[in-house]
Amino acid sequence: MSAHFDLSKEEMKSYGYKIVDIIADHWDTLEQQKPVASATRKEMDSIFLQEAPTEGMPAEKVLDFVMDNVIPNSTVISHPKAYSFVPGPSNFISTMADSLATGFNIFSGGWMVSPAAAELEIVTMNWLLKMYNFPVEKGGGIFTSGGSMANLTALVTARRIKCGDDFSKAVIYLSDQAHSSNIKAIRVLGFKKEQIRILPTDIEFRISINKLKNAIAKDRLEGLQPFCYIASAGTTNTGTVDPLDEIADICEEENLWFHIDGAYGGAAILSDKGAKALRGIERADSLTVDPHKWFYQPYEIGCLLVKDASWLSGTFSEKPEYLRDIEGNESEINFYDYGIQLTRRFRALKFYMSIKTYGLDTFKKAVSYNIQLADDVEKMLRKSRNWEIISPATLAVINFRYNPIGLNLSEKEIDELNQKISHKIMESREAFLVTTILNKQVVLRMCLINPKTTMEDVKETLELCHQFGEETLKER
Repeated sequence: MSAHFDLSKEEMKSYGYKIVDIIADHWDTLEQQKPVASATRKEMDSIFLQEAPTEGMPAEKVLDFVMDNVIPNSTVISHPKAYSFVPGPSNFISTMADSLATGFNIFSGGWMVSPAAAELEIVTMNWLLKMYNFPVEKGGGIFTSGGSMANLTALVTARRIKCGDDFSKAVIYLSDQAHSSNIKAIRVLGFKKEQIRILPTDIEFRISINKLKNAIAKDRLEGLQPFCYIASAGTTNTGTVDPLDEIADICEEENLWFHIDGAYGGAAILSDKGAKALRGIERADSLTVDPHKWFYQPYEIGCLLVKDASWLSGTFSEKPEYLRDIEGNESEINFYDYGIQLTRRFRALKFYMSIKTYGLDTFKKAVSYNIQLADDVEKMLRKSRNWEIISPATLAVINFRYNPIGLNLSEKEIDELNQKISHKIMESREAFLVTTILNKQVVLRMCLINPKTTMEDVKETLELCHQFGEETLKER
């Protein structure tokens, strides 16, 4: 077998050094790169579509092909002018840590196979539990591929504990601003459409407490079983945080499982302003946070925290014969008993190494900077005759639209204008800036969680948007 796949030590070093040099150059020149990549399926097929080759080719030649064709056709999500969706700023130490975890091919499912990997997941999970004021001794959690899998894991657990085997009358509640991954998870779990209550939000895009109370009361009167509310701690659209303390009161009174989806906004706990916005987050039964978002980790690493670790093991633990020799004792956690995956990559290593290398204070300063930057952008926009704030800066997300004072454009014209601006920005490849819909209006949305993004970057982008806006108006 070795004769087929092994390279000599010198060949491996030469190849590896070349890749490290490429990555280091990428990080060093990030600001000078174009953030946006765009290509059609036809264009991609013309480059890549071919049968699997029977004969191999030199590794260096394959690498050169990838660098010429794959990387240039991939959007640079960590670029300072990547504002859309939730950017992934990442960091170099975690990038190298992922290389270590992959290079040694460490299995992070069970204690017996990799005790250090399991221990580091326990340690880093405890850091997060303390961060959110969850009980460290009794609480627990698991690293997942991302927020989608963390939310699914939480809802599987909630359903077992609150409903048992029969969930035919169970009802779950969430707002119209909740992340789509929650709807996907609910569907995966087999709930029917009529068991899901998507409740309207108020003018600030927060759940209406009165409407939540009314919905629960109505369902109980109809003989149904309200069992879970999914709150948002930093919605993707606006960064809005639901009134967590008030929801916690309702969940306690009504015996509902309280899950908080903090995949986006959870990391804001590291800043003073963010911690105030997240007041009440410690009262959740389960909490999703996404380190590959605002904890500056590379993809993939999501996380689920729970108040009681036995909730996870009681839900997911299976004892097949082929695993009977590696169970260990209760303190030696097998993380395949805490979630869906049996085979798991070593996600904890990058989180551990980056926190140890940079220190938590660096992360706190970065998150605080991001929140302040968004606040400053809002102030700047409010002083302009060309821009209108639709949703103010909230946890580093801001929504606005181009609507010059005095032109008296119709809503349809403003929508078309802003859609065109976004299209031209993306076409220019100078910034990654797309639209969303708020209050039936097409708006431009900036998510400013990259610590490399400066006010100058934002000003340059807005000036380009203004230029495209003026061009579009002249074309009309």
